[in-house]
Amino acid sequence: MIAEIELQPRLVALRGGLGAVPGVRLAGVHAGIKKRKRDLALIAFDAPQVCASAITTNEMKAAPLLVSREHLASHGGEMRALVCNSGCANACTGERGERDARATARQAAALLGVEPQSVAVASTGVIGVPLQMDRVSKGLERAASDLESGGKAAFDAAEAIMTTDRVPKLAAYAFYENGKKYVVGGIAKGSGMIAPNMATMLAFIATDAPMSQSALQRHLLESTDASFNMISVDGDMSTNDAVYAFAAPGEGEAPAHFAAALRKVCDDLAQSMVADGEGATKTMTVHVTGAASETQARAAARAVINSNLVKTALFGEDPNWGRIIAAAGSVKAGLDPETWSLYLNDQLWVDTGAVEVLSEAEAHRELEQTAVNVRLDLGIGTASATGWGCDLSRDYVRINASYRT
Repeated sequence: MIAEIELQPRLVALRGGLGAVPGVRLAGVHAGIKKRKRDLALIAFDAPQVCASAITTNEMKAAPLLVSREHLASHGGEMRALVCNSGCANACTGERGERDARATARQAAALLGVEPQSVAVASTGVIGVPLQMDRVSKGLERAASDLESGGKAAFDAAEAIMTTDRVPKLAAYAFYENGKKYVVGGIAKGSGMIAPNMATMLAFIATDAPMSQSALQRHLLESTDASFNMISVDGDMSTNDAVYAFAAPGEGEAPAHFAAALRKVCDDLAQSMVADGEGATKTMTVHVTGAASETQARAAARAVINSNLVKTALFGEDPNWGRIIAAAGSVKAGLDPETWSLYLNDQLWVDTGAVEVLSEAEAHRELEQTAVNVRLDLGIGTASATGWGCDLSRDYVRINASYRT
């Protein structure tokens, strides 16, 4: 028992998100891409970092993703900075878009005294509109002069990458390994166009824990699969989705407790996106248990959180459990129609054999809560998975009907 307790990492929550990580400086400024709000973030590292990435599976990838992928490949995954603008996605902008993304990296590199290939770029906003490079250029100059460490700078940078987000998103945790303290911190944006397969979202994460690029890449993909790929706001996938993780260069594997800290940062950032979903009034956590495999559990959970019929029933507080079961069965993951049972806020809702236990009035009262928990037990095996979603309200339609205007 003592050995089991010692294996559990002690994570300490920190304020400041990415700004809590030693050796990271940030700035968030108003460049004029958007009318009033901050719209350009610059993240700079005091020393070279290994970098890992997870980007959208959308076939229409934005220019910044293509250029950053190029830089990572040509520079061996060693990076020194990242630039991100909001207000313009620089997606579906052809050769000009790629030229603008490269020009952004070149200017940032010149201002920081590093190589252009060591700068990653990211954008978010309206698709099909070219970047206003004169404004980006002036904004970069301002951001480079404003670079600072700490929570205030991280908050400004997190604010600068927002689109329809209502609040900045930051998370950081410390852990101890052989008496040494390490920190994992991040910032993110995401509120709409979020589907569980590299949900429109951006996340930038860093740590001072040393490791190889391959170790960082493996840990990032594992954490992304269980966090950012398990959320849904509206079921749409963007052209710009990306997670970039940076770490101090090292030989081989990461410190033992790094994976747990990274997972916690990713979970917090992912769940903050769901809570901030466009027009959302409620959140829904879906636990799938009793699955034959984790793959089966994740497929069922994703199907439920991504169902617009489930989302609208959640908004209307309508105890239509048939929508949940229909969604779970729609992905052909091998569910058994005779073995499942459904729970609502830890109460048995529908028993095995589709026997309704909670009355409609009782279920309705449970759905009046702003945070709803649903557990679907497949009754097949021992694997499980969790997904997070939100409701789909009238405000979602209003926000997206007038997004550009």
